[in-house]
Amino acid sequence: MKECINPSSLFDSRSFGFSQITVAEPGKMVFISGQVAWDKNMRIIGDGDLEQQTERSIMNLKQAVNLAGGTLQDIVMLRIYKVKYRNEEGKVISKVLRKYFGSENPPSSTWISVDGLANPDFLIEIEAQAVICDRT
Repeated sequence: MKECINPSSLFDSRSFGFSQITVAEPGKMVFISGQVAWDKNMRIIGDGDLEQQTERSIMNLKQAVNLAGGTLQDIVMLRIYKVKYRNEEGKVISKVLRKYFGSENPPSSTWISVDGLANPDFLIEIEAQAVICDRT
């Protein structure tokens, strides 16, 4: 399983939807490519809406980790690419992260502001790493 560490010597990042440190037990390593707000037919969900696009990206991550035999709770690291990030957008992204990962033991993450993504309609792209342990 995983242990999330948020030491008092670093700022408490859990209110933003991520932990400072995540330690995972040995298990199956899963690397999930960046997920965006496309459905399976490459239709964008939430055109121009950051919250909807973030939610769809997380739902796509959920589907990917489920197909690998895990759950969102097995995700230990997120990399979030946001087009032209502005501080006020952090609240929107954090809200969605807390919805799906909670605020006690969320995965570690890095947020990166980028000039653009593969499609000009994408506002955000999220990639993940998971460690899926044997649950028997």
